[in-house]
Amino acid sequence: MTRLLPGTRALRTLEAAARHLNFTRAADELGLTPAAVSHQIKEIEDQLGLVLFTRTSRTIRLTEAGAVLFEASTDALDLLGRAVSRAHKLTRGTALLKVTLDAQFASKWLMRRVDHFRKHQPHIELRFDIAYELRDFELDDIDVGIRFGAGKYPGLRAHRLFDNILIPVCSPSLLTSGPPLREPRDLFNHTLAHIEWSRQGVTWPNWRMWMAAAGVNDFDDSRTVVFKNSTDAVQAALDGNAVALADFAMVANDLSQGRLVQPFELGLRVAPEFAYFLVYPESTADDPRIVAFRDWILEEVAKTRT
Repeated sequence: MTRLLPGTRALRTLEAAARHLNFTRAADELGLTPAAVSHQIKEIEDQLGLVLFTRTSRTIRLTEAGAVLFEASTDALDLLGRAVSRAHKLTRGTALLKVTLDAQFASKWLMRRVDHFRKHQPHIELRFDIAYELRDFELDDIDVGIRFGAGKYPGLRAHRLFDNILIPVCSPSLLTSGPPLREPRDLFNHTLAHIEWSRQGVTWPNWRMWMAAAGVNDFDDSRTVVFKNSTDAVQAALDGNAVALADFAMVANDLSQGRLVQPFELGLRVAPEFAYFLVYPESTADDPRIVAFRDWILEEVAKTRT
């Protein structure tokens, strides 16, 4: 007689419990109680007639049978996830293009231009996934992405968008009502905002680095405010509360429309291998929707550079 196999929910519980080797952490991930996880694991073991975990008062370990089922569960869930993603893309037709990007790029650059795309490509409906987390094109229902990184993405085609140049910006009101900003040392009298970011040995420029480039070697960074993302740092400048180090491409509109000003010309370049990239799978490079979006965004990027 054919033995019944665990359902998808049971496989997710098994996979999480085996990955964490801790029912409490698995429960937190799944939104269950540890008792519910333990009960589901016991049900799977009874259903299959196998012991998958050995339990002591302090530890949980996989048995040989458990290790086999853990590997199979991981593969099965991954395969099912990819199939569901492909199915979604097939059923939503050819008019919809899903784009994943972070909140800063969305609010400070893309959304200001998206009406122009819709006017020239009315047959393509854009839908956005705003997230800092990286998406998997095979697992997630996504067509193209805009991401900051080194541009080396196996299986993906990548188009470099911007060279990142960090410049000081502030509100015009800060120049008229606050302490004067005639030379870099005058910044000591203001609150200075920047972000902290480091990857692969590369550090995002901060105020200490900017001051050193400006020839100021006795800078005290006790007046700096560190934000997790650039959007919040720029907002502090827009509100008139700080002078922020900001990516030029992300504040170009604010500068051109007078919401921000650049008190000093000096800018710092991020390591050249890091930039914003437009990415999409090699397998869909000829998709007319992606081609139209790619050509449009590269044209808009060229305008920003100018």
